[in-house]
Amino acid sequence: MTEFRPLHIGQHEVWPPVVLAPMAGITNVAYRQLCREHGAGLYVCEMVTTRALVERNPKTLNMVAFGADEKPRSLQLYGVDPDITAQAVRMVVDEDLADHIDLNFGCPVPKVTRRGGGSALPYRRRLFQKIVSQAVAAAGDLPVTVKIRKGITDEHLTYLDAGRIAEDSGAAAVALHGRTAIQLYSGHADWSAIATLKEHVTSIPVLGNGDIWEAEDALRMMRETGCDGVVVGRGCLGRPWLFGDLAAAFDGRVERALPTLGQVAAIMRRHAELLVAWLGDEPHGCADFRKHIAWYLKGFPAGGELRRALAMVGSLAELDDLLGKLDHDAPYPVGELGTPRGRSNAQARVVLPDGWLDDPESEAVPEGAELEHSGG
Repeated sequence: MTEFRPLHIGQHEVWPPVVLAPMAGITNVAYRQLCREHGAGLYVCEMVTTRALVERNPKTLNMVAFGADEKPRSLQLYGVDPDITAQAVRMVVDEDLADHIDLNFGCPVPKVTRRGGGSALPYRRRLFQKIVSQAVAAAGDLPVTVKIRKGITDEHLTYLDAGRIAEDSGAAAVALHGRTAIQLYSGHADWSAIATLKEHVTSIPVLGNGDIWEAEDALRMMRETGCDGVVVGRGCLGRPWLFGDLAAAFDGRVERALPTLGQVAAIMRRHAELLVAWLGDEPHGCADFRKHIAWYLKGFPAGGELRRALAMVGSLAELDDLLGKLDHDAPYPVGELGTPRGRSNAQARVVLPDGWLDDPESEAVPEGAELEHSGG
């Protein structure tokens, strides 16, 4: 009998209690399918902006897409205006676009925080409360969850207030990335903050996010913090089999995937094939796949010339030829286990709207706050 329990997001039971974090340009239909082929959990699509959705931006509508067998369909929205957020949520409900809505208040990138959004927004407690409560009201039976960071800086922590407000406003769960906005993805995630949030938010699930590189990290996070589930982001870049490892770990099985380079090449080919099918265009699908090459090959022996050629691949036939030149018997580089993947930016100044820190009780939406483009 496992020591862990399924995660409940509203009416949806999730086992193992693992959530794929939305990542811009990464967690599209193709990548989510690839991850689901390796393991189970809740797989969230790329973040989309509420205004772009309401205005039916073609790129955004293409991003709000799910596989025929993808259940539950999980969609993350980003917005700054409570009324526009509510409109977007009603659109999701009325047009049956998703089964679960996650609200992003954790994004630390300047194009978001300079407008008062993402990880900047919970500092304005009343505005945060209005967005969450209006989204929950508009969602009806659809569960609405909230993703947050610790705060803007260590001097401007917001996560405890935000967690309690989300709980009181009817959110179905709250996920905490254990970093502040100023940290971006640098340093180490503060798991103790996740434990503290779990102590303060008691009636809904609390999920932990940050520095889950291996399945054992997920188990350790849950044991150390008492959180109800984990959110996995950069750890799965170039390693969709991590979700198989996570499923095994939560089921109490010891096996972990250590694929040879040949097995990784087969997964790479599958990923490119899924992208081509989703985009309906081989050159575009292969071009989209290029960003994943370095992650898949991290630590493996592959010459610079071959890596450069793969990073310029334009067709599946060309990809097959180049993958065939890899040493398929090369073992998995175990030295890479447990090491960070993806971006690990140094700390940077958080860009905020003028006067943003002056009044945490303000409900005012910053002028021009709503992004008109999709993505995050």
